[in-house]
Amino acid sequence: MFVANKIEDDVFKITEQLLEGSELELVDVTYTREKDYYLRVFIDKEGGIGIDDCQALSEKIEEVLDKQDLIKDSYILEVSSPGLDRVLSKERDFVREQGKTVDVTLYAQRNGEKVITGVLTAYDSAGKTITLDEDDTISLKDAAQVRLHIDF
Repeated sequence: MFVANKIEDDVFKITEQLLEGSELELVDVTYTREKDYYLRVFIDKEGGIGIDDCQALSEKIEEVLDKQDLIKDSYILEVSSPGLDRVLSKERDFVREQGKTVDVTLYAQRNGEKVITGVLTAYDSAGKTITLDEDDTISLKDAAQVRLHIDF
């Protein structure tokens, strides 16, 4: 039985505790099966993270997970930055990234546009909607993808 959500939630809580009082921010945790199982922990900090940040946190997470024997399957742990153009998919993503510019790719065109760019100003968890530029509300069921916008 694949219990990704429970593992993700547990590792998220563990990692938050490990990062308490540090300058690092936990962005996301995913546990997926590709060819192997991958436990991916995404972190960030003002000015960006370095390999030393990733390695130090990876060692701490491994130590706790080995003691707790939380994950029964063999897995690969990856600690990294979520990237500049990260996909927003979870409630905490939409809350954390408010005030930033995002690109919303829609399943179907709206007003002749399939990609809408704007500042994420609100997230409604009950209605599963986001608001761009304070007046453009988009249902997440209509959005194929929401990403942080990159200006070149």
